[in-house]
Amino acid sequence: MLLTVDVGNTNITFGLYRKDKLEGSFRLMTSTMRTSDEYGVQIMEMIGYSGMKPSEVDGVIISSVVPNVMHALVGAVERFLEKKPMIVGPGLKTGIHIVTENPKEIGPDRIVDAVGAFEKYGGPVLVLDFGTATTYDLVNAKGEFVAGITAPGIRISAKALWEDTAKLPEVEIKKPDSILAQNTVTSMQAGLIYGQIGQTEYIIRRVKEEAGLSEMHVVATGGLGSLIASETDMIEVYDRTLTLDGLRIIYEKNTSRA
Repeated sequence: MLLTVDVGNTNITFGLYRKDKLEGSFRLMTSTMRTSDEYGVQIMEMIGYSGMKPSEVDGVIISSVVPNVMHALVGAVERFLEKKPMIVGPGLKTGIHIVTENPKEIGPDRIVDAVGAFEKYGGPVLVLDFGTATTYDLVNAKGEFVAGITAPGIRISAKALWEDTAKLPEVEIKKPDSILAQNTVTSMQAGLIYGQIGQTEYIIRRVKEEAGLSEMHVVATGGLGSLIASETDMIEVYDRTLTLDGLRIIYEKNTSRA
């Protein structure tokens, strides 16, 4: 059984695979304050709650955008699961060729998403990840990572509203019944959600125009991706497990695992 680990700025997402089937998944909050023992105990418990045994794990792969977590997390995997994890980074085979100005600037999370989308849907494909940041990454038909756009995520924008203004409250991030808001809460929700939808549609159109791609797959993932994808027909599919699938595919490309 393969354990895939995606370390994001907000959450760490774990996936448990038997061959290419995702048997279970769970999340922990990303925290640089946890020790390797704390991570280890939580991982062991969550694997058990998922109905599987930690002893079944025969491989681990980790992608991380939070370097300060890695010492404790890798230590937990090595001590509690007795496995040396594969870390997504330079030297691994991914099947994606990065042709941007500085390939080293492309985060491992974006590479993993690109691999998952290209392998599952083919290219050209635009991958949208609605996480702490909202990212848009273009992979062409040859499997080349040619461009990436980065924007503030919905939660970052919401946090800026209620933390940097004196009278705006903290609100639930959801789509209001109408964009014609009648109170402070719904006006903030309308701006956040419809603003993100408008940004998404504009960027997709502009990417198609500048890249000369009238036809391309548009795939979304990430925590709030389903909310945005359901509100626009410019997103072809919302794939909740895209990142975990990308990690599995990379692991398989670098081992004899089938």
